[in-house]
Amino acid sequence: MSTYTTDKASPFTRAVISSMRKLYPEALADKSFDNTGLLLEAPFDPIRRQMNSVLLTIDLTKRVADEAIERKDCVVVAYHPIIFKGLKSLTLADSQQQSLLRLALEGISLQLIRTHQVYSPHTAVDAAPGGLADWLADIVTGHLPSPEPATHTAHQPKREESIPEERETDGETEDNAPTHQPPAEGKKPQRPRPSMQRTYSKPMYPSHKPVDTSKTDLDPSSVDHKRSVISPVEGIEGFEGAGMGRLITFSEPQPLTHLVERIAHGVGSPRGFPLAIPQGKQVEDIQIRTVGVSAGSGHSVLSGVEADLLFTGELSHHEALAATEKGQCVITLFHSNSERGYLSSVLREKLTTVLKKEWERIRSEVAEGEELTPEWEDAVKDEDVLVECSQEDRDPFGMVILESSKQEGKPLS
Repeated sequence: MSTYTTDKASPFTRAVISSMRKLYPEALADKSFDNTGLLLEAPFDPIRRQMNSVLLTIDLTKRVADEAIERKDCVVVAYHPIIFKGLKSLTLADSQQQSLLRLALEGISLQLIRTHQVYSPHTAVDAAPGGLADWLADIVTGHLPSPEPATHTAHQPKREESIPEERETDGETEDNAPTHQPPAEGKKPQRPRPSMQRTYSKPMYPSHKPVDTSKTDLDPSSVDHKRSVISPVEGIEGFEGAGMGRLITFSEPQPLTHLVERIAHGVGSPRGFPLAIPQGKQVEDIQIRTVGVSAGSGHSVLSGVEADLLFTGELSHHEALAATEKGQCVITLFHSNSERGYLSSVLREKLTTVLKKEWERIRSEVAEGEELTPEWEDAVKDEDVLVECSQEDRDPFGMVILESSKQEGKPLS
């Protein structure tokens, strides 16, 4: 009779790994630097087994680890591998290793340990046909309600009246004249707080909600264009047309202002994102015929690509400067904002569909094998399959919007 052993992962974990490899074979990944696949495998303890659920995230952070533990997820699929290079130790002194060790303690696989596993697909998702690069290309080639917003002149916001100062009232009179009351006995005197003007928003991040084409006003990939792979990956049966990055050529030039609108809608309507254009040009005058697309840090893929616009997660200062000096435009979203929307808009549904079939297959295989303990029988009788996106995952950077300020900026031109 089968019993708990330390050399077997949970059957549900096996189904998740098999499903991810069907969708995004590890052979598609850029092995020159990437570390894709099963990163941490947990032994299966049927007595303390987790839910048949998968948590999708871009990064495995402390908050995401807390979320997975609280939800009792079986597997964490983290787009970015938390382990890139060989490790000589795992200690609590490293903030990222803390998350691994905490998941291990709870049994989560990173695939991590009680039965949490952590799996990282990374550049395999970028390269796959219909993967992350194509999702970004679909956004750029989408169409907003007809007629699209008219190209308009970018302008400086009107000068708003300064927001009245909000001063602390503790220790001050109504007319804001500080009073110098002696400190209470046993307490140190406190320095009066300086008055502050609240002229900025809280940091804002793109929405976690999926871009549902039946509910959004962006119609993906509806503008006439041709699309090609920038760096092909060949020789993988069933994945013809795979590769890193996409080069888009529109049949008719598109106003840059229209592409800005499409991107904002497609990635969750952020309040703003970086845009670089050649000096001496105006945003509203620029027409775009070709776009080079790459998720994440795009320089290695987009370097040398002759396109009017480079659309990626991030470029360094010198990389962006070199592009604008050549007459190119650049749009960046902060690294992971070019990736996160894919999890909710595409991957969640794809993985759910494939995983249901794989779980049914593996359940049948296990049930038809050797005699099982009651705990193993309960595990394979559980038909549930749940794939969800983390609500704690976000890019480190948010947008802080100045609402009123005496500091004047310079128009982008």
